Amino acid sequence: MGSLGKDDELGGLNFLDAEEVARGLASIRSHKTFALSVVIGSPKGDPVWPGRSGAVKLMTQDKGSYMSGKLQPLAGGLEYADDYVTMFLQGSTQFDGLGHTWYDDKLYNGFDAHTTLAGLEKASVLPLAEHTASGHAVLLDIARYRGKERLQKGELITLRDLLDCAAKQGTKIQKHDILLIRTGWLSTFYEEGPAKFYDPPFIEPGLVYSRELVEWFHDTEIPLLGTDTIANEVTVDPNNGIVLPLHSALMRNLGVVFNEILMLEDLAKDCAKDGRYDFFYTAAPLKIFRGTGAPVNPIVIK
Repeated sequence: MGSLGKDDELGGLNFLDAEEVARGLASIRSHKTFALSVVIGSPKGDPVWPGRSGAVKLMTQDKGSYMSGKLQPLAGGLEYADDYVTMFLQGSTQFDGLGHTWYDDKLYNGFDAHTTLAGLEKASVLPLAEHTASGHAVLLDIARYRGKERLQKGELITLRDLLDCAAKQGTKIQKHDILLIRTGWLSTFYEEGPAKFYDPPFIEPGLVYSRELVEWFHDTEIPLLGTDTIANEVTVDPNNGIVLPLHSALMRNLGVVFNEILMLEDLAKDCAKDGRYDFFYTAAPLKIFRGTGAPVNPIVIK
């Protein structure tokens, strides 16, 4: 992504220009809409990376505040409830800022890792939020392709799997397509519970590193990768023991934007029903100053 300029903080989102937005809009046929975020503060909990905690939502006032006499209705009789949430910015469906992970003390585009002190001065989520991610997207339903409800712990997805799944679906992956991959893994959390989901060792299924995969992302200029897993890739690469190598190879090196913890079940069912796996995708994370990431509720229109 060096050709995008020494000050670039958008990475792959640079590819999503007006022409790409128009191409995405042109794919709309049925006008069915899908909201891809998980519920924040669900009674079933929040699926988060181990070591993080789920959202805590607290009421500051409700009907009880007026019943107890601690609050009085506003002039005219209006009463209202209020609450707030404390959560990890990466604790729900979210975008990673391109400076979220790094190695050799260099972030995306060569920015110094010391620019992360007290908040990301460079490559934060804010530029991504201000630009938005809108364009033509495709869903690759790997679980359905393999004849499963969901992939198992540590199950790998290769470049060949992506291409073969697309071929079986009749889906053409074009340059600058937003790529969504369904593993079904997230449903483990909601259907079988956190204990099963986090059963050690915690190793999600997902994409596995290969030179061919990274070169394909580079040549196809994929702007954004989204999956129904927490990390968008197999947690530990079984070939070399490296943790999250694609965060380095794709996000840090190529500037591919990561959209993680997507709820893809309803979308996948509809795609299987009508045989159409491409659509318009649009998303803008919250505008968090110097944030490492931010919650987002991506919208798909078919």
